[in-house]
Amino acid sequence: MRSSPRRLPALLLGTALVATVLGVGTIASATTDPHTGPDATTATAAAHLGHTMAVSTQASGDDPDGDGYIPAVPQVTGVTPSTATPPTRYFHEFQANCSVTHTAPDDPIVYPGQPGKSHDHTFMGNTSTDANSTTASLTGGATTCKAPADASGYWMPSLYNGDRKILPVGPQTIYYKAGVTDYTSVRPFPKGLRFVVGNPMQTADEFRHHRGFVEGWECGDSYFNTDFPASCPNRADVQLNIRFQAPSCWDGKYLDTPDHKSHMAYPVVKPGTNDNMCPADHPVALPMIEFKMAFPVNGDMSQVRLASGRGYSFHYDFFNAWEDRTLKALVDHCIVGGLQCDARGYDQTHPEAGATLNSDYRLP
Repeated sequence: MRSSPRRLPALLLGTALVATVLGVGTIASATTDPHTGPDATTATAAAHLGHTMAVSTQASGDDPDGDGYIPAVPQVTGVTPSTATPPTRYFHEFQANCSVTHTAPDDPIVYPGQPGKSHDHTFMGNTSTDANSTTASLTGGATTCKAPADASGYWMPSLYNGDRKILPVGPQTIYYKAGVTDYTSVRPFPKGLRFVVGNPMQTADEFRHHRGFVEGWECGDSYFNTDFPASCPNRADVQLNIRFQAPSCWDGKYLDTPDHKSHMAYPVVKPGTNDNMCPADHPVALPMIEFKMAFPVNGDMSQVRLASGRGYSFHYDFFNAWEDRTLKALVDHCIVGGLQCDARGYDQTHPEAGATLNSDYRLP
């Protein structure tokens, strides 16, 4: 028997998505595609200034009853947040190095089954990710990640310099880290877990104080920018960079919720300590994803923008489609094992620990 806190009709779900995920803003008619309808020019211009798109009126193919809740099968129960303090290890991480695959105005999490309803996104990882993607369609698919077992979808708003789209070049760094002090308690993502990190409608102050904020936008010697710097050193070695961290505590119940966020939470501080632990209502520690993106743009930055708006509208999406055995092996060896691993699961400062994957980035 499926358990669900509440049911939302598709149209109400779409309204809830706009209000909670995207924030209050200008919204196009649900029956008008802002990219092809009669107001396409106006809508496209508005999209350059903010997050303007049609209301979602469809549910994911993984959510047949359309209430916005996708239950984990099985659900994880009987877990309490770990308060343990294992031996100190400065690193407990591995990398997923994934290159850009394509761009499209699609978002299979926020606007499932509705191609063209989103602002433009830059996709990495699974080469097939589009508006109709589901757990089944992504699983086992082709990928630009170094590990063939990582068929996950990763995407973020596309970046432009004027009207020219700027795409990251080569494998980008997506860290899988421990977000809690007890790194030995971290377990792999459940297949099909998906979430949105950040909010395209957030203000500059909200972006700066977001739990996922690391160093903001940076280039050259300029750091902690909430919006794009006015200029960056015009040198071949300078790119525009950002790092942003995702929540890493899961409720153990749902792979997705109507706002695409509430099934996940950031760690909290253990009272009386500097330790991080999961909150009681999200007790399951999962890897903390951190996007570290580099865009080949510098010099005059006055025309640089995101498809979602200003620099502080940055956000990203994750849809897990790892092959289970490989993800578990990397999590156990690198995160639980307290190592600083590359995409093969190899820590060059601890060669005695060996590598998780072979030279083809596959399990031996």
